[in-house]
Amino acid sequence: MNTKVTLSGLTLDNPIIPASGTFGFGREFARFYDLDVLGSFCLKGTTREPRYGNPTPRIAETPSGMLNAVGLQNPGIDKVISEELPAVAKIFHKPVVANLSGFSIDEFVHCAALMDKQDQVGILEINISCPNVHHGGMAFGMLPESAAEVTREVRAVTKKPIYIKLSPNAADIAAVAVACENAGADGVSLINTLLGMRINMRTRKPLLANTTGGLSGPAVFPVAVRMVYQVAKAVSIPIMGMGGVSTAADVIEMMMAGATAVQVGAANLRDPYACPRIIADLPNEMKKYGIENLSDIIGAAL
Repeated sequence: MNTKVTLSGLTLDNPIIPASGTFGFGREFARFYDLDVLGSFCLKGTTREPRYGNPTPRIAETPSGMLNAVGLQNPGIDKVISEELPAVAKIFHKPVVANLSGFSIDEFVHCAALMDKQDQVGILEINISCPNVHHGGMAFGMLPESAAEVTREVRAVTKKPIYIKLSPNAADIAAVAVACENAGADGVSLINTLLGMRINMRTRKPLLANTTGGLSGPAVFPVAVRMVYQVAKAVSIPIMGMGGVSTAADVIEMMMAGATAVQVGAANLRDPYACPRIIADLPNEMKKYGIENLSDIIGAAL
């Protein structure tokens, strides 16, 4: 059984990539297993300046999922490059995906230009779900025009493949994806979390200090499959699919919808062995459906 896939010129031993924000910078998980079994992994979302994140509580459980409003807590790009990337090199010996976030075009450009110089980084994942502080706080990914603007400006400062991480809260995610492709994106990642909230019925207040948070986990999987399918029909660039993936069967379904690689997010928080378990299960799942080469099923449902 051949589990290899090719993502913008990078050959991955398998399509499994722990998603940004659920894997830190890998050190915590390296205590449990050899990270080199992974296809790649996505670094914690990085911004220009250090961020302490939102006030607590910022995690809330939901049926078949969780809400988070962590708020992009990270040490800032300078420390990520000077401290975290050298530490990653000791525990993972393949190219990583660097997730970059920003609250202005200049911040995206600054971070992308610095990451462009890092040999360990194979792909830049540009998280356009951040609120644009210069334009009333609406996320860059909500409209095709603002998504395309970020893509064009980042494209101008890096030769590395750039994947734009799309928000499922956009009115038309396929239109946003097309705009990113036309502006020079090498691929897209989807979906980011869905907006949700819970209420503490004793205090009659929202459970999260931030009021709302991003919903992830198995509950969002059918939505993610639908959106990957819609985007795959609209663009010709590769897709990293994500959203509620927790089994090898989920991976195959997501790939049939159009994903070339599959990110695993909340499952890592529930089970630190989620990714190696999925990777080990893939050959059995492939055999069940008569799949010899995993790459053959990309977009099979289209």
